[in-house]
Amino acid sequence: MKALVYGGPGERSWTEVPDPVIVDPGDAIIQVDTVTICGTDLHILGGDVPAVQPGRVLGHEAVGTVVDVGSGVSGLRQGDRVLASCVSACGTCRYCRGGGYGQCLNGGGWILGHLVDGVQAQYARLPFADLSTYKLSPQTSDEAAVMLADILPTSYEVGVLNGRVRPGDTVVIVGAGPIGLAAILTARLFSPSRIIAIDKAESRLEAAKQFGADITLTPDGDPLEVVRSVTDGLGADVVMEAVGVPATFELCTTLVRPGGHVANLGVHGKPVTLHLEDLWIKNVTITTGLVDTYSTPDLLTMLNAGQLDVSRMITHRFAFDDFMRAYDVFSDPMSTGALKVVLTRG
Repeated sequence: MKALVYGGPGERSWTEVPDPVIVDPGDAIIQVDTVTICGTDLHILGGDVPAVQPGRVLGHEAVGTVVDVGSGVSGLRQGDRVLASCVSACGTCRYCRGGGYGQCLNGGGWILGHLVDGVQAQYARLPFADLSTYKLSPQTSDEAAVMLADILPTSYEVGVLNGRVRPGDTVVIVGAGPIGLAAILTARLFSPSRIIAIDKAESRLEAAKQFGADITLTPDGDPLEVVRSVTDGLGADVVMEAVGVPATFELCTTLVRPGGHVANLGVHGKPVTLHLEDLWIKNVTITTGLVDTYSTPDLLTMLNAGQLDVSRMITHRFAFDDFMRAYDVFSDPMSTGALKVVLTRG
């Protein structure tokens, strides 16, 4: 089969690799029907995730059809159409029993496209398949479902819920890429008084308006003055970092009000300065996190009920054989206007 293979920092190829096989009784093999590229994949290619070794098949967001299951799989059968979660869960360790699947102690967590081969391929092996897949109803399209593999639960859990967004809050989201846009979409479920989106790219700021941002501005547009002007000088109740670079995290800590929350969503590959000389007195809560995907069933329910419209996330569509071009487009959003790119078997 063919797959998108990591060759080391800056190196990737769409090339022939061996077909996946059942390794553990809890495994399932899927035919990958729809897949997407994540900003985390770009961080891997940038060398920010050194645990990923050359030769690894990338990708952790897919919808597929089950073609084989291990002897220990009880909830799936050949022909089932499933969403493959970006997080794998053993279901029995201390963290999994508490819903903290991202910290699984028995070989789960974020492993797809990280510690084991991922789903940017024609076929993929899914460990802990019973607990790491979600059967899809006929009314749920592949394109909509794949948005719930990672970006929607990540933004909802690590951003909105960890940040404790409440009705009437002023919410600032720094970074209006796919994760930031998903944060806007899910933050609106809690009726904040206003959402402010900050990004360098005008195309992404325009997208932020379509997803529900009330105010959009660039980092050069004096974000601190804007936030203070609409909060009687207090600052934002919740600020989310959705980029993953030191400057944006430090910006977030300047925009939050005393007693507010900074929720970090970005994948960071470099140290960040934490200005405790300014923050120690402000009662600020800072949260970090890897998504656990405990919210995926609820998000699927809201999606099927029409409460979440993720269709506008997708700006570009490709066939599997155009994987290299899809990466080029996704990695250059300033010129391409790309948000999420989707690739299909065709």
